[in-house]
Amino acid sequence: MGIAWMNTPGYDVQRPTGRCAITGQALEPDEVYIAALIEAPQPPESDTPSDKNTATDANTTAASAISVGLQRVDISLEAWEQGHRPDHLFSYWRSRVPQPNEKKKLFVDDGVLLDLFDRLADADTAEKLAFRFVLALILMRKRLLRYVGTQTRPIPSGPQQDWWQMKPKGADEKDIVEVLDPKMNDQQIMQVTEQVGQILEVDM
Repeated sequence: MGIAWMNTPGYDVQRPTGRCAITGQALEPDEVYIAALIEAPQPPESDTPSDKNTATDANTTAASAISVGLQRVDISLEAWEQGHRPDHLFSYWRSRVPQPNEKKKLFVDDGVLLDLFDRLADADTAEKLAFRFVLALILMRKRLLRYVGTQTRPIPSGPQQDWWQMKPKGADEKDIVEVLDPKMNDQQIMQVTEQVGQILEVDM
């Protein structure tokens, strides 16, 4: 299955802001906070052909991570424990503000990556399908998923779909998960991979 991709050469990426999205207060070095992913706003439907199938919304801020369908916000632990939650919350995890000039390291553990992968199982937009596919590539590299094969399936309304068959580490042979191949080219994979790495603070 080919999915609609925007033709622009790059994307705006939501990076960690260094501020609590609830209070606006700065997050200090070594402070533990909650990194949250929220459903990114989608562009309104339009009858103009040039407005369709776009992955960006001109009405959102320039830092939005619309191209992977999710947006990153950071929330202080105090605000989180007081019950403050962003709208359209998709997933969250604990993180820590690094010291200035601290060597970059992994701030998202394997459990978070696997949880995001599972949560995206019902993805039905080009952006989230791309996100899940790239997560699958990351999990394969970390040996948490093993590629088994590909099943090609025709669909009535369009070209055939290729589904990767994957076995999670430690699972029974019959426990197979499927990942739709979104047919991205190398540049698109690199762009989405960069976004995923920056949103999740993962060295890719």
